[in-house]
Amino acid sequence: MSPEHGQIYIMQDTDEEWVAPTPARAAITDALATATDLDEADIKEIDIDRNRLRELLDGEDGEQTFTIEGYDVTIDSSGDITVSE
Repeated sequence: MSPEHGQIYIMQDTDEEWVAPTPARAAITDALATATDLDEADIKEIDIDRNRLRELLDGEDGEQTFTIEGYDVTIDSSGDITVSE
């Protein structure tokens, strides 16, 4: 997700009970590192359909699943990210 194509943000809950815009790459990397034994430095490429992700986060129902470092990462239309093997 390079800046030249425009940044995509995911709205995430914070500890302060408000929602913060987080760059999608950072949110995905954090979710993957939290759910697995990977370090953030281990996560090199996040190859997703940017247009589909943008549509999804702009209100289209559904979800998008892609594979990173052998794990399935799913983002739904509310911005929730789940990681599974």
